[in-house]
Amino acid sequence: MAGNTDKQPLIHVSDLTKIFEMGDTVVRALRGIEFRIDPGSYVAIMGPSGSGKTTLLDILGCLSRPSSGEYYLKGVLVSEMPESRLAETRNQEIGFVFQNFNLLGRTTALSNVELPLLYNGTPRKERLARAKEALTAVGLEDRMYHKPSELSGGQRQRVAIARALINRPSILFADEPTGNLDTESGESILALFDELNKKGNTIVIVTHEREVAEHTQRIMSFRDGKLVKDEWRIQNGKEWDVQHLAG
Repeated sequence: MAGNTDKQPLIHVSDLTKIFEMGDTVVRALRGIEFRIDPGSYVAIMGPSGSGKTTLLDILGCLSRPSSGEYYLKGVLVSEMPESRLAETRNQEIGFVFQNFNLLGRTTALSNVELPLLYNGTPRKERLARAKEALTAVGLEDRMYHKPSELSGGQRQRVAIARALINRPSILFADEPTGNLDTESGESILALFDELNKKGNTIVIVTHEREVAEHTQRIMSFRDGKLVKDEWRIQNGKEWDVQHLAG
C-alpha cells in the first residue's frame, strides 16, 4: 500500500532537516524527514501548531531551503538549485492555494487567473483562452468578469484554484484551503479537489482538520518536526490501513 516504488516519484525527500537560529535559541523544525509522493497522489499533511508541516510546505513549494538533506522533484535535486531556477520551478511546476485566497481585489476573476501567465510572457490571446478554460473547469464560467468582492468565499477559493492550475503544474499545494469557509462552501471545495485528483492532478493539502484530511488517499501526520504516522486508504475506501513510523 505504501506507493509504487517501481516508478519515479514526483517528490522524494531524504533525511530532510530545517533548523532556525534565533539568538541563543535553536529550533529544529524538521528532524530527518524521509518520504516519497507518486504522481497522481492525493495527500494530506497534518499536525498541530509547531509540528513542522508549514516549514515542510515551504520547502516542498520551493519557498525555502532545507538546512540539510535532499529534496527531489521529478528526479531533479531542488535543494541545491540556484534562486533563479527555484523561481522558475515555482512558476512552472507548482500551484499554490492559500487559506486567504490572495486575490487582487480591484480586478476580475479572469484577470486574477491569467496573472501567472502574464509573468511568464504568454501572449494575451493564449492567456485569456487558458484562463477561461481554467475558470470553466472549476465551475465559474458565469463569474469570469466579477471582482472578488462580488463573489462568495467558496467562489473566491475556486478562482484561486483556477489560478493555481493555469500553468498546468505537476503538483498542487493547498494550505488550509477551507479555513475561511463555511461548512457548505468548504465541502464544495473539497469535492472539487476530489474531482481534480480523479482527473490526474497530484494534490497535497496541509490541514489541522481530520475531516478535511479524510478526503485524501493518504494522511501524513507530523509532530515535533518528525513524520510519526503514515496512513493509507485501502481499496474499499471505508477503512484505513495504518502504518506507524518510528518516532
